[in-house]
Amino acid sequence: MFRILCFTSFLFPFLVAAQQKADWQGIGIEANIHGGRIYKHTENFKAPVPDFSGAFEINLIKQTYGKKEWEQRRNYPVVGLGFSYTDYGLDSVFGKCYSIYPNLELPLVKGKQLEWTFRAGFGLAYTTRHYKRGPEWDTLNNAVGTHLNNYTLFATDIRYRVNEHWDIQLGGSFSHISNASLRTPNLGINLVGAHVGVRYFPATSRPKKIVRKLDPLKNQWLAQIRLGISANEANVPNGPLYPIYIVSAYASRRYRSKNKMFAGVDYSYHESIYAFLRNNEIEPGRERSQSWKSTVFIGNEFLIGRFGVHLQLGYYLRESYLRLEKFYQKIGCNIYLLQQEKGTFKETFFSVHLKTHKTQAEFAEVGVGVGF
Repeated sequence: MFRILCFTSFLFPFLVAAQQKADWQGIGIEANIHGGRIYKHTENFKAPVPDFSGAFEINLIKQTYGKKEWEQRRNYPVVGLGFSYTDYGLDSVFGKCYSIYPNLELPLVKGKQLEWTFRAGFGLAYTTRHYKRGPEWDTLNNAVGTHLNNYTLFATDIRYRVNEHWDIQLGGSFSHISNASLRTPNLGINLVGAHVGVRYFPATSRPKKIVRKLDPLKNQWLAQIRLGISANEANVPNGPLYPIYIVSAYASRRYRSKNKMFAGVDYSYHESIYAFLRNNEIEPGRERSQSWKSTVFIGNEFLIGRFGVHLQLGYYLRESYLRLEKFYQKIGCNIYLLQQEKGTFKETFFSVHLKTHKTQAEFAEVGVGVGF
């Protein structure tokens, strides 16, 4: 009896909280079991690929219902914080991966009981093994060069709503880890697979939606500047880190009250290229002039409250001595500290971006920006 009383006392606060629907409506937990295989995206990937890789995922989720205006503008998405454990199937080479990532799920097709959704998550991952020359030799794993990496997840689900508390789902997923060339080697690991899972909502998965008449936001033009910094190695494992300085200037225009299109120019200066030229006595006296790049770019930003998902495609006007492909891509996030319709400074933000050339990452950039 004493144990029963203690257990009841322990659960009482949670039972009371669960009864307060206004506080718990739409809040739930999701569990998924993933199975798939590593996708060998380049012939430089030398490590053997296991026949099967598995992962287990827990996702703390909230079904938005229009408490904030952006939730209604975005058709009431699901926001989440995910945690996953991945076993790539060859522990002696790839080890295990532990990741944490905020994520956003958008409805694609929605019915009374069935729905089709798309989910994207970006965060951090810790891998237990990576490339090493010594003292513990692990040179076979040329996919990952550090313990700490970025983590990206894309998933899609067909979901069946059993009742207001339980959902079951089946879908496909793609996950990627890499350190954005902060350390080499850095081919990254891409895992493609399928998953099955369940969701549980203590109160309800279908909170009553707040529908208000929203006035469209002005399709205003902004002039924007972003200053960024990054670092990478000069293609030598465990070598020195060299800074990269980035300046971006662009014009943006909001449309449909929830997106921004933009176009502008990028400038980046690479100390690693300067060091390479100096160390190899290439272009003597012109090392600095051969160590910067300029580009033009276009892109789109999906606005989600104080967050913006940033997609950018660029073309090189001027390349450095060490040339890459003519086109590049940037994907990232802007976190807005200031958002206002009037005033000299209408936006200030902190940004994180990953620059790539298809599957080859060049660097990860952090920065600050302003719009006026």
